[in-house]
Amino acid sequence: MAEFTLPKNSKVKKGNKIDVANGAARSRTFKAYRWDPDDEDNPRLDEYTIDLDECGPMVLDALIYIKDKVDSTLTFRRSCREGICGSCAMNIDGTNTLACTKAIEDCSGDVKITPLPHMPVVKDLVPDLNHVYAQYASIEPWLKTESAPPNRERLQSEEDATILNGADGHGPAGCILCFCCSTSCPSYWWNGDRFLGPAILLQAYRWIADSRDEFTGERLDALEDPFKLYRCHTIMNCTNTCPKGLNPAKAIAEIKKLMVARR
Repeated sequence: MAEFTLPKNSKVKKGNKIDVANGAARSRTFKAYRWDPDDEDNPRLDEYTIDLDECGPMVLDALIYIKDKVDSTLTFRRSCREGICGSCAMNIDGTNTLACTKAIEDCSGDVKITPLPHMPVVKDLVPDLNHVYAQYASIEPWLKTESAPPNRERLQSEEDATILNGADGHGPAGCILCFCCSTSCPSYWWNGDRFLGPAILLQAYRWIADSRDEFTGERLDALEDPFKLYRCHTIMNCTNTCPKGLNPAKAIAEIKKLMVARR
């Protein structure tokens, strides 16, 4: 019999409310998902009301302020703070994005922050990425050649480089592996054990399209599978949510076109 409700131990309950804004004119409440694997409590949403004049303009700035000044137990990943590393990928205000590039002013009302959806949670806002990293390793994301190496680096024409970088800078080489796209994809939610998902397929296309790589046929062979590639149903959530403005759906379509062309 189908179940349409969450198990009791996974239902998110109301958490603590902490107000340190002291009546500030520019205050905002941040609702952060909290879950600790070391206790048996259900996950909860803790609410932190802070003075926005005490932190920077981005959601990550607010999270760092909360951790440093309000609640040191709040756990999340972050590194570069410049939209380069992908570490701070979260679901913010209902959309998968990077906390370091998401402006607080772009959020409506209270800012709800949860981990990337449909991923195991390590703690609080930290998802377990072991599975997607294993999928990434499976596509062999490095240059593979058989010819003798040249005396200097392997060069590309400007046209070939543009395929990777994009004429607008939004080519497949711009992927930072934040996994906002894969975790927004219903096909990946349903078949994440076998479907590679938008992020990994975008990366796969990056190497397939690289004019310096000499294993295109083998790379396509590895993707010739009912699930690895063809579970994509062009829902377009991946492209809509990418914080770098990339187009994983187009990359997947290009792989499918190459599959057809070689038959």
